[in-house]
Formats: sequence, C-alpha cells, structure tokens
Amino acid sequence: MKVILLGTAAGGGFPQWNCACALCARCHRGELPARSQECVAVSGNGRDWWLLNASPDIRTQLLAAPALAPGPGPRDTPVRGVLLTDAEADHALGLTVLRGGTGLTVHAAPPVRGALTADLPLRGLLDRYAPWDWRDSTAPGGFELTGGLLVTAHPVSAKAPKYVGTPAPDAPWVSAYRIQDTATGGALVYAPCLATWPDGFDDLLASASCALLDGTFFSAGELGAAVRSEDAGQPLMGHLPVAGPGGSLAALARHPGLRRIYTHLNNTNPLLDPSSSARAAARRAGAEVLPDGSELVL
Repeated sequence: MKVILLGTAAGGGFPQWNCACALCARCHRGELPARSQECVAVSGNGRDWWLLNASPDIRTQLLAAPALAPGPGPRDTPVRGVLLTDAEADHALGLTVLRGGTGLTVHAAPPVRGALTADLPLRGLLDRYAPWDWRDSTAPGGFELTGGLLVTAHPVSAKAPKYVGTPAPDAPWVSAYRIQDTATGGALVYAPCLATWPDGFDDLLASASCALLDGTFFSAGELGAAVRSEDAGQPLMGHLPVAGPGGSLAALARHPGLRRIYTHLNNTNPLLDPSSSARAAARRAGAEVLPDGSELVL
C-alpha cells in the first residue's frame, strides 16, 4: 500500500491567513515550512487512488503529487473517490473542487452524509455536475476499494460540526479508518480527529503497522495561550492533546512496534518547529512529524 501525505495541517493550514501568532509569523518569514490542510491519498496498486478527506487545498495537493496526475485520456484520473472521516468543512469542501469528476465514490457515515445533504448542502450541488455514488462507510463487515484495499470504519467521536443546527446525540459523527492491503497485510489506521482515546482504540492500533493520528494540539491550553484568549482552549474543539498524562503520546507508549505519525497540526502547535522541545519529546517517544508530500509504503 502506498500512502501520500498530501497535507498535514489543521483547518486553515499553516500559516493561517488571519493569524500573527509566533509560529505563523515565523512561517511568513520563511523560518518554518508552510503546510496545507490535512488530506491523504492511498493506493493498493499505484494506479487506483483514494483520498482520505478532501481538503479545500485539494487542487494544489493533487497537482503536487505526480502519482495523481490525470491521464492517459484527456479526462482520465487515477482518483477513484473519497473516504470522509467527518463532515467538517476543512475535510469536505474539497469535494467541490472535484465536481464534475465522473464515477467517483464517497464513503461516509450516515450523519455525515445527512449533514452534507441538509446542513451544508454539497450533495445537491455536486449531483448537478456529475452524480456520484455515496455509500455508508459504517456498513458491517467493512468494504473493499478498487486496487486491493479492505477498509473498516470505527466511530471515535460524537462531535458534530458547528454548522449542524440540531445534531443527533451520540451519533458516529467522526470515524477512524483501518485500511489494509489485502496482498501484503500492511494496515494503516487513519484517525486525524480524536476527542478522547476511545474504547477499543488500543486493539485497533495493535492490528496495524502504521497510524496517522490527531496531532492538532500539543498541550491542552495551547490555543488560548497562543492567541491570548481565555475561551479558545483545546477542549472546546474536540481534539485530544499530544502531551500530558492523558495525552495521546503517553497512550502510544503501549504500542512500541507501531509506526506513529502525527498529522492535522494546528498553527499554534510547537511540533511545527523541528528544533522545539515538543518535537524532541515526540522523537524520544518514537513518534514522527512528516512534511507535506511525504510518501509511505506499507
């Protein structure tokens, strides 16, 4: 299985257009590399590619990845469809860039498909260009993707997007995906949004060879401190911090044989700085932070 990290930043990218925090300022000065909004491409055969989420930066991301270039026909593309982890705008708005692409399939949980029909009505817009096949990602037994990949969805959070007026309580709004290469057995767990460390998640990681995990915030109070706000803290945004006794880095210590990579990095996260003490702590714990465009083979 081939994996391309098309983007690794949280919503808004890095730097954010309206932010002058210390890290964004350093990025503007060219001291830190910019990152586009989180999105991944996977393939089991190098010809059929599937997108994990569709960021608003998807056009630039696709053009930067030679494996995803169009052809050989004038309207041919190796992109076969999209697997949505949730209905957040920074994960779904890229679907509008893909409008008109024929034969695409979108896999998503029922509340996500409902939100994109009623609350953020993308499905009606997209169907006017080229009807797509929308499928339930949570169907029992999982599903197969063209190219030799087997996928199972695992609900990890009931956090609905802000734009949903009356979200169904305790619904599977956010999913993680386990994607396995049926030929090699290599398995990727993709979980860019974790509000908590959910029940059963350790078992899921134990069955994988690599995990792309929520690295939005390094510490719980990071966002409020960076933008000097008392009410902009991490808990309100539904992301488990990396550091601290209840953070994901400590939980990952139970999986020393797993390749662990943080993605979905917020612009306030010191992990963005390769020389930071936060990045050093992650390295000591066996976790990685990779740049946009990084490629993995599982």
